[in-house]
Amino acid sequence: MTRKQKRLAVIAGGMSFIIIAVFLVMFAFSQSVAYFFMPGDLATANLQPGTRIRLGGLVEDGSVKRGQGSTVSFTVTDGKATVPVSYTGILPDLFREGQGVVTEGSFDAATHAFVADSVLAKHDENYMPKEVADRLKKDGVWEDGTGKGMAPAKDDQSKKAGAKSGQVVGSTTP
Repeated sequence: MTRKQKRLAVIAGGMSFIIIAVFLVMFAFSQSVAYFFMPGDLATANLQPGTRIRLGGLVEDGSVKRGQGSTVSFTVTDGKATVPVSYTGILPDLFREGQGVVTEGSFDAATHAFVADSVLAKHDENYMPKEVADRLKKDGVWEDGTGKGMAPAKDDQSKKAGAKSGQVVGSTTP
């Protein structure tokens, strides 16, 4: 082989290696991507069976039911729609009704139920998962705190009920 042929062989081998590496990285990312949905989005979502997604919103008051072993069912709401969730495992210590939650798993369109394999809960009194807070703000049912504490919601019903910012409008829980 001439010097020029060796150089071309090295360049071709290097380019082949880079192309294969990029393909493998893209394949790995596509397998681990979980798209984020709110309960209201699932009615119009065109999901393939078994597609992994993240479902975020607030745990509806009075919806948590413990089954056999470590099976728990609860309902996630965004103020417009609700989705029943089934989870088998240990819930985070800070998992509560009326708090923000992001679950990851798959949605069964036939039964309109979400089967979660992981649950992430709010970690302190001022935190709401960013994805959930952004969507609730966009939908007009969440407001940022201003200064100290939380700002009251602008809706008349929530003012009468004494609702604080960060709650679904019309909710009566503190």
